[in-house]
Amino acid sequence: MKKILSTQPFNTDLGIFLLRLILGGLFTWHGIDALNHYNLYLSMSKSTIGLGANLEFNLVVFSQFICGILVAVGFLTRLAVIPIFITMTVAFFIAHKGQPFMAKELPFAYWLLCIPVFVFGSGRYSVDRLLSRKSL
Repeated sequence: MKKILSTQPFNTDLGIFLLRLILGGLFTWHGIDALNHYNLYLSMSKSTIGLGANLEFNLVVFSQFICGILVAVGFLTRLAVIPIFITMTVAFFIAHKGQPFMAKELPFAYWLLCIPVFVFGSGRYSVDRLLSRKSL
């Protein structure tokens, strides 16, 4: 009982690992859906930030699928979470501007999850850690 009520974390590295798996896994899942329905979603896309609908959609798919995988496995995690953060910034503040919060709370939640992933980085259970060990 003392351990449950303690202010000390059970295992910080396990928490970082789970956070990375959740964020990366969810983004990868969205990326797989975007790839499976690529032509349909591309035809429904419109330019949000002035780069053109095709380029913007491809950047979103990159951030979802490629960066999602990188975050999930913990490879270049801090670098990989930046496109996800940017994508969710655009989704929340620009694409869903003027909509009620309920319509944009998912991008907001993903946006918030990017912050601790960036701050904590890959953690012990990651490809980055495996590669850094080999270089030592």
